[in-house]
Amino acid sequence: MTDGPLSGATTLVTGGAGFIGGHLVDALVEDNDVRVVDDCSTGSAARVPESVEFYEADVRHTDVLDSAMADVDIVFHQAGLSSVPESLSDPLVSHGRNTTGTLAVLEAARRHDARVVLASSAAVYGQPTSLPVEEDDPKDPTSPYGVDKLAADHYGGVFADCYGLPTVSLRYFNVYGPGQTSAAAGVVTTFVERATDGRPLVVHGNGSQTRDFVHVADVVQANLLAGTTDATGRAFNVGTGTATQVERLATIVRSAVDSPVPIERAEARDGDIEHSRADLSRARRLLDYDPQVSLREGIRALAAERPPQADAVR
Repeated sequence: MTDGPLSGATTLVTGGAGFIGGHLVDALVEDNDVRVVDDCSTGSAARVPESVEFYEADVRHTDVLDSAMADVDIVFHQAGLSSVPESLSDPLVSHGRNTTGTLAVLEAARRHDARVVLASSAAVYGQPTSLPVEEDDPKDPTSPYGVDKLAADHYGGVFADCYGLPTVSLRYFNVYGPGQTSAAAGVVTTFVERATDGRPLVVHGNGSQTRDFVHVADVVQANLLAGTTDATGRAFNVGTGTATQVERLATIVRSAVDSPVPIERAEARDGDIEHSRADLSRARRLLDYDPQVSLREGIRALAAERPPQADAVR
């Protein structure tokens, strides 16, 4: 498979009934044969288009995964537990859904000779030693979730090196966008929901911590590029290359929603990092990745999709 537009392929999206996976399915379905495996623990079967072959199952169910992966060209592995707090409260469950689930997908892909694009995370870096973060920088996760993603990341590289399986790992920074459910929402979606409901925006810590907020449309772009690239066996950062303070984010959201809700403080959360910003040099050079959605534009679009509540603060 060579670099170029992704079309005419048979694809499998694990977690395709969820947030990122659902957007990826929407981008694929017009020009490709798409299948989805999702246990609907956080996603919804209603999210899957009728034209898509849907398997409601955990990816660790080998028989189902083998059926879904038959004759597949590319697997986009989005399934897993994406919550740092949940990984802290139950690290064994997090390991099973993230690390063991990824290993099951890689093994099935090896049996069926399918390329795998893995959803990794900036959580593998932990507290960065320098900014922006490069892919070869030290990895020191601060949560079980980060450890799980790092293990999955390494498994992708090992399957490429040991078995010749074409894999690409995409290390997502802070993803936001339409369709992100409250249960798994990041701070952007949470702030927009609270502002439109007239509730205070709660900033954990002192608010000076920074994040690289990347719109789900740009994450989909990175996945499609990874599906055809010759640069396999590698990991790539997927962000915007821009850092935004969380307190500044709250101000942007209040302005976009036109809601004078107060900003409140709360204690810093366990497992949170202070600063994060992606170095995109490798992704730009080898994937031709170019993020398109600015944070202000993305927030305005989110706010427009969620009309203010009748009792919102004005």
